[in-house]
Amino acid sequence: MELVTHKKFKSGRLMPWGKGTVVTGAKGFVYLCGNTATAADYDPASKQGGRFAGDAAAQWLEVLGNIKADLEALGTTLEHLVKLTFFVRGPFPDGGVLSSPNFRLDVLDAFFAEHCPKHCSYNNPPPSEVIGVAALAQADIVIEIVAIAALPD
Repeated sequence: MELVTHKKFKSGRLMPWGKGTVVTGAKGFVYLCGNTATAADYDPASKQGGRFAGDAAAQWLEVLGNIKADLEALGTTLEHLVKLTFFVRGPFPDGGVLSSPNFRLDVLDAFFAEHCPKHCSYNNPPPSEVIGVAALAQADIVIEIVAIAALPD
């Protein structure tokens, strides 16, 4: 299997997301559900149990750790990420998602520097999109991330 992520440039500057990833020879793909930092004992049916009350940085780390574990449990790794989608809850005081205190590129970079340097924003990150939302599944959740990865041969 081969994954080639093409870097995205704008006016000669490297952007912190990839243009696109071309995958050849993969056995298949893993499409993860949206991951949030919901506490392990939370039961959505009964709305009982704990909720994750950490700040945005703590939630990002929890979600990224969940994604890493889920990919490994399903037979792939962070190394084989093809695409990420970030749903970031407002407020957006300057009118944009990237200005939100809930959008944490610094935490994302630190996580990838430790667990998969290939995907740091200054290196060769997977394609992604950032979508600002008014609310997520629970009031205290500020980030949800959806991931797609290739399954190696």
